[in-house]
Amino acid sequence: MRGTLVGPLLPLALLVAAPSYAANEEEARIRALEARIERQQEMLEAMQRELEAIRSLPPPAPVPLEDLGPRADAPPVVQARPIPGDDGLSVNVYGFAMADAIYDFKRVDPNWEDTLRVSTIPTRGEPFGEDGNFRTSVRQSRFGVRGSYGDEISFLLEGELYGVGVDAGQTTFRLRHAWGTWKRFGIGQYWSNFMDIDIFPNTIDYWGPTGMVFWRNQQLRYSFPLGEDELSFSLEDPDTAVSIGKFRNFDLCSLPDAPPGCEGGASTAADLFQAHNEVPDVTVRYRNNGDFGHYQLAAIFRELGFEQLDTGANGEEFGWGVNASTSLRALDRDRLKLQLAYGEGIGNYLNDAVQDIAPDSADPVTARAASVSVLALSAYYDHYWSPRWSSSVGWSLLDLDEEAGMADGEFSRGQIAQLNLLHYPRENLMLGTEFIWGQREDVDGATGEDYRVQFSLKVNFDSGDLANRFLPD
Repeated sequence: MRGTLVGPLLPLALLVAAPSYAANEEEARIRALEARIERQQEMLEAMQRELEAIRSLPPPAPVPLEDLGPRADAPPVVQARPIPGDDGLSVNVYGFAMADAIYDFKRVDPNWEDTLRVSTIPTRGEPFGEDGNFRTSVRQSRFGVRGSYGDEISFLLEGELYGVGVDAGQTTFRLRHAWGTWKRFGIGQYWSNFMDIDIFPNTIDYWGPTGMVFWRNQQLRYSFPLGEDELSFSLEDPDTAVSIGKFRNFDLCSLPDAPPGCEGGASTAADLFQAHNEVPDVTVRYRNNGDFGHYQLAAIFRELGFEQLDTGANGEEFGWGVNASTSLRALDRDRLKLQLAYGEGIGNYLNDAVQDIAPDSADPVTARAASVSVLALSAYYDHYWSPRWSSSVGWSLLDLDEEAGMADGEFSRGQIAQLNLLHYPRENLMLGTEFIWGQREDVDGATGEDYRVQFSLKVNFDSGDLANRFLPD
């Protein structure tokens, strides 16, 4: 009898228990939902606290220009994330758009009117027109790509819009750096191992101090790290700057022992003499870094070759130079930047010297090539009034010894002085005004000077932030 009652009563028991079970399940779901909402609320409150903390931070201070990369006015380089699947490749695109407005109270060579290059100041009359000239330019604008494959391989490709050489006076793309490194070895075009880019002052004129060792050169370099210091050696493109001097338009066929080929007409020295380089320039550099800043000692040794095209005659002179430079910390973020360089036949490594070798006599029969001695000085002080304001003031000198065969109108001595006030209203933006004075003196003592005011606005760009935002984890 007991067994027969269980069957009919089981469905009735289930019907009674079903509402209670359903109610318990619904209550559990509600509790889980309430717990999730509570966790999300806690996360929102934490994010709100983080946002308020970020908003309360002071605005970022401008980066000292000497720390900005391969030239002092280059933008900061932010390392992008490695791109997945590319063997650790990390790439950063950077640069800046820059516009200059210049009023020149005098005049310079029109091909160089966007900057005050001392060697382009006229010393005789007004060959470039009446005094006073207004000019705008975007030629300082720059674009670069920098990257690496892990810790052993790096590369740099950088250009700007400032045409020189056959493109002088043009707004056209020009290569600045094409540089690659593997471990301690570097090859390509980069700052010469003989120079110190970190003494370039925080100025806005394009050319920079006339007496600064400043040269981007093609080279092979090997560096030895010495803790925080460095010792490096390089073999660099020689590119001897040959001055024909007084004999530029001299007819060699008028000499008693005229060279072969004169039967066909006159031949000037400018037509027949050229550089002839068989040996690369050799440099050695030691750099010491510390809390005080840094100092650097460099030396260069050169074979200055030349040849005469009609006779095949050739010769060479020995060139050498030393360069001592330093950037010293002062008053927190300020920098005192000094350089002293001296040598013979190192003109093309300096900002304005244009002679490595020149004739040592005004007599065409006895004249021989001689290495031109040069002294170069540069002294600038970069001061930061506040995180948003800075100034730079300084002076530079370049002095060449005159050889007897130099032409009267050749560059012999130059000076430049600068003073500016720069403002950084927000990150990656700079605007400022600079006063510049320059003076040139020729071999025969003729002088000329120029002074100008320049206003510039520069906007940096850097792909580091975009890469970190959009590249996948």
